Amino acid sequence: MKIAIASDEKCHLTDLVIEHLQNLGHELMLFGPLAGEIVPWPLVAQQLAEAVAGQTVEEGVLFCWTGTGASIAANKVPGIRAALVRDAETAKGARWWNDANVLVMSLRATSPAIAKEILTAWFTARVRPEELPCIQLVTAIEKKYSTQT
Repeated sequence: MKIAIASDEKCHLTDLVIEHLQNLGHELMLFGPLAGEIVPWPLVAQQLAEAVAGQTVEEGVLFCWTGTGASIAANKVPGIRAALVRDAETAKGARWWNDANVLVMSLRATSPAIAKEILTAWFTARVRPEELPCIQLVTAIEKKYSTQT
């Protein structure tokens, strides 16, 4: 799978996640400091979100200090369902019930062990078919507001 990874800073956690996903055989596209660029966090989130929404990659993994700002910025891009996740059960739920396509983790609050658990849950869970009507409602809300000027 081709996955975009972005962060507002490069650190031990981002290095660990990159190595873990590469070891699983994923092809990675890096943004921001992970690609050696100095980019403000809103633009890093936008770059990753546009890659996911434009289907250059299948999914995204995004980091910032709390995870909140990156989630907000990514979710401004139509077609993005970024979920700030702090544990494996939340990762599963974001996939099952929301068909989330961008995983967001806090650099401050995520330990390496928890990050690996989150990644396993995220990449093994899939949307539950019975949730599709609610997901379609969320998409309709997004379309309503993204077409207004």
